[in-house]
Amino acid sequence: MATALAVAFVVFSCKGNLSEAEKLDLSQTPLQVVDSMFFVQTENGRLKMRVEAPVMEVYDFDTVSYELFPKGLSVYGYSEIGSLETTIRSQKARHDVRKTTDEEKWSAFGSVVIRNIVKQETMETDTIYWDQKAKEIWTDCYIKMYSPAGYMQGFGMRSDDMARNAIIQRPFNSYGVVEQDSTKVVLDSVNFVGPFPLSKQAKKAVVRKNSDKLKENH
Repeated sequence: MATALAVAFVVFSCKGNLSEAEKLDLSQTPLQVVDSMFFVQTENGRLKMRVEAPVMEVYDFDTVSYELFPKGLSVYGYSEIGSLETTIRSQKARHDVRKTTDEEKWSAFGSVVIRNIVKQETMETDTIYWDQKAKEIWTDCYIKMYSPAGYMQGFGMRSDDMARNAIIQRPFNSYGVVEQDSTKVVLDSVNFVGPFPLSKQAKKAVVRKNSDKLKENH
């Protein structure tokens, strides 16, 4: 009697587990989940790219595999001399690989911000695509570009993947700076430490000193 009950319990338990498994949608279930994802790409011993993401989900099917970054992605591109030149940040991203052709495509979407630090250019758009093999980035969405030369906006953009030669395809309502001051000094707002603010006593001393100079001149 006890043996029969044990067998019945095992069969019932397995049947319950199978029912739960049947409810799973394998197309929506990641094969692997990686927290705090971080990897670097080098070329001839030189740092070329750094990628960071809070979460990476891996999916694998017969003809395609892809990684999802549901909590955002940050990409850092480095110049030939090893200095940080380009950054790309987005709220979500996806990396597709077709198994039949080995074709790869990166897609970043949701408040995408692209910066070329050397040129001091910043672009904002909703979606960006990156062909790693062709070394190109592009979008057909609305895009804004800020730079020392002025402000541009429009639809569609094409550039190399370091955002060195970004061109807006259909610009409108843009403006540019015709003359630029060659003596202008650009400051790094993150690392620059300016002069310390003067205290009230110091300000009074400066005013008194200027007043004395005026009296001497007269």
